[in-house]
Amino acid sequence: MTNTFFGAIADDFTGATDLAAMLSRAGVPVTLRIGLPDEARAGEATAFEVIALKIRTNPVEDAVAEARAALRWLRARGARRIFWKYCSTFDSTARGNIGPVADALMSDLRVDRTVHCPAFPENGRRVFMGNLFVGDQPLNESPMKDHPLTPMRDANLMRLLTPQVQRQTGLIPFPTVRQGSEVVRDALEKLAGHIVLDAVDDADLVTLAEAIHDMPLICGGSAIAQPLPALWAETGSMGALPDLDLPEVPTGRIVLSGSCSAMTRAQVSAYLDAGALGYRLDPLELARDGVADARSWLSGQSPDRPKIIFATAEPKSVAAAQEALGVSRAGALVEDALAQLAQDARAMGIGQIVVAGGETSGAVTRALGVDRLRIGPEVAPGVPWCFAGDNTALALKSGNFGAQSFFSDAFDLLQKSFVEKAG
Repeated sequence: MTNTFFGAIADDFTGATDLAAMLSRAGVPVTLRIGLPDEARAGEATAFEVIALKIRTNPVEDAVAEARAALRWLRARGARRIFWKYCSTFDSTARGNIGPVADALMSDLRVDRTVHCPAFPENGRRVFMGNLFVGDQPLNESPMKDHPLTPMRDANLMRLLTPQVQRQTGLIPFPTVRQGSEVVRDALEKLAGHIVLDAVDDADLVTLAEAIHDMPLICGGSAIAQPLPALWAETGSMGALPDLDLPEVPTGRIVLSGSCSAMTRAQVSAYLDAGALGYRLDPLELARDGVADARSWLSGQSPDRPKIIFATAEPKSVAAAQEALGVSRAGALVEDALAQLAQDARAMGIGQIVVAGGETSGAVTRALGVDRLRIGPEVAPGVPWCFAGDNTALALKSGNFGAQSFFSDAFDLLQKSFVEKAG
């Protein structure tokens, strides 16, 4: 079937849901696929397809190979617009994987230019003169400087991209953006390779979208995608789209948190302070004793009682565990434990699961056998509820997204949606 108009490839699971939420907010039904689609189970392709990979920190060669496979699947279904989605904080190492994947997609699509726009003003991510800011801090002075997997030590996106790519880099600076979409389009025509776009507010994103909406390949964060469906509708690029009916799910609820970001730490504390029952996972204890005690604790809880199982900890504790166990093993122990606990939760009849952290979200969705999600109401900018089949709702949150009350907000919103649907 060749039903697809827009196809996105995301480098992690929460980033994929972030993008799907932006598109859904624009009024189009979105299908989110977890991992490379299995041909035997893929079903019919829809107009807006987002493929969530887990390649942010993979070896470059593996990340490129998976992204190219996803591109082949999307193009075989007719996708005419391709989006390479990475985090709005430009999470990457010195080698990639942002640049190498973008280079590979450009080669496969036979295009000589693409744009990079990680700006997400609603969440405090802005690009000015090629430099990425998180709130009022340059990227390299923000908490991202201490990220355990992708520490960001430079705020300048051209300097970050240049060693990762084989093509040249360029910039559409803020003064050009403020002159309007026609000026931006003319400036783009004079450039080739990887072109960074400045944007400090949502109006800038609209200007940029007007200039780039017909490009075959766009790279960046999710916010630049929101204005695109309306532009495609205005130009007649896509036809009428059906509404997406969302199912009701069991009322049991749980939060599973593997993220150790500053915001997630605050969210865990807020949820516990609000009365949720909590169980903390320690990588050192998991290495010694396994996950049996956590499973026993969960089995003794009421499905409907607010509860959270978390490995979220302060940077010193994370560093100590990583030093004792190694970075990869410490992370894997937590991911495997939370994946097992997600399976246990669903077996208990818990149908509402909030997951914090990109790596954790990937582990949980794989453990639950989820390969396709329908996008529902948005809890916070870039974080929607997603529905897997008819019995599970998942909110997959990047570490730094959402307000401190995010976990309570998520469950309240889902309940409100069900009430409105019934009424």
